Amino acid sequence: MRDRCFIDSLSRYIGQTVTVFTTSGGVSGSGFTGVLAGITECSVKLITAIGAPPACPCGSECTGWGIGGLLGGLFGGGCDGSCVNSRLGAITEIPVDRIVSFTHSTV
Repeated sequence: MRDRCFIDSLSRYIGQTVTVFTTSGGVSGSGFTGVLAGITECSVKLITAIGAPPACPCGSECTGWGIGGLLGGLFGGGCDGSCVNSRLGAITEIPVDRIVSFTHSTV
């Protein structure tokens, strides 16, 4: 019952930035900060690194879109071959039974 109350409390902050402190030591004991993406009975998912957006969301050839693409498309350009995502995001999954506390903004 205590775990359900904690999960309900934490779930009110989905979509907000939180820091989750765990029972582990070392660097991980200092907490994990990220956007709370989801929570189940077993784990919490935090987005701890945001990936780059798709460089060419409207087509695979990058014509007129992408990195500087709109202006490039307006002036006859397009993608110069740099329409590749260079950075992936990261999700941290934390077991609920290892969470000691969490911190959130008051807003």
